[in-house]
Amino acid sequence: QVQLVESGGGLVQAGASLRLSCAASGGTFSMGWFRQAPGKEREFVAVISSRGSITRYADSVKGRFTIWRDNAKNTLYLQMNNLKPEDTAVYYCAADTRGTRTLEVEYDSWGQGTQVTVSS
Repeated sequence: QVQLVESGGGLVQAGASLRLSCAASGGTFSMGWFRQAPGKEREFVAVISSRGSITRYADSVKGRFTIWRDNAKNTLYLQMNNLKPEDTAVYYCAADTRGTRTLEVEYDSWGQGTQVTVSS
């Protein structure tokens, strides 16, 4: 069973950067980041394949966020630059054991989430 634990969230001002981490155990799979803002549905942010050769991003974060992984450390990362107030959300990492996909329903395991708050 895959277990995921996120860290690295916090409160920052617009334009700042944050790096999220997700410690994983139970296997090496494609991994994704999702986020859920207050009153909104959870949405896809980024995904990376098991070996890191494929990445995909939501249009809203393309050019500002970077996803990568260190399989030797079993850790997934999300570097978030030039943060905007609309990036405020709980960020979740998730594992896709059967593909490298962008739909929430296709992910098998989820972390507990980490809060990111961006003030204007």
